[in-house]
Amino acid sequence: MSEPLLLTREGAVAIVAINDAPYNRMSLDFMDQLENLVENIAGDDTIRAVVLTSEGLDHFSVAMNVKQLPEGIKQKGSAEAVFDQRLNVISKIENMGKPWVATLFGYCLGGGLELPLGCHFRLAAEEDAQIGLPEMDLGSVPAWGGSARLSRCVGSHHALDMILRAKKISGPEAPYWPRARSMAIERTQGARCCASPRPRGATCTCCAVHVERNSWFGGKVASYIAHSRAPSGNR
Repeated sequence: MSEPLLLTREGAVAIVAINDAPYNRMSLDFMDQLENLVENIAGDDTIRAVVLTSEGLDHFSVAMNVKQLPEGIKQKGSAEAVFDQRLNVISKIENMGKPWVATLFGYCLGGGLELPLGCHFRLAAEEDAQIGLPEMDLGSVPAWGGSARLSRCVGSHHALDMILRAKKISGPEAPYWPRARSMAIERTQGARCCASPRPRGATCTCCAVHVERNSWFGGKVASYIAHSRAPSGNR
């Protein structure tokens, strides 16, 4: 059985990937591993930034595997404990003194949006992204803190529109969010970003993000991620 979470390094940038393609569900094992990894990243001074992405070319994540909820209740004692773990992990990411960047492509639904909402930046693919909190269609509500974070991110008007109508938005609609950006991601090359700085007009070898077309990302996010936390003697 493959690992539910993969960790790689690009210099001082850690790349954390959900490994359950094509839908990249966040299993109980994944959340346990992410909980431990977040603690390790917070205490590792050699990591200055984190990219959160997923394996495969299709979808970022459709959230948790709801079929595992009875098993999670048995393991942790209650449904509240299962969801509290997710709330605590996202809160630790949100309050970490290192920037996290989430890549949004394909389905980014439910917890697949709530986890990126805890990150500091979100990069959305220009094509095929479906981003939303569809819990109302299931007779439920966002359970990982998404209601509050989405309201803070886009304002209560847009948040209510998305949540109450279970509305999904595309990548090009995401830039009206603070700290979100629609990116040209070549799906045949994968949908992850190494978040490394590179010259204008260059192409990221991992995700083929064209920096010339997205100078905001090249000039603001990537440079900050790769350099701002470096010791002064290494800048």
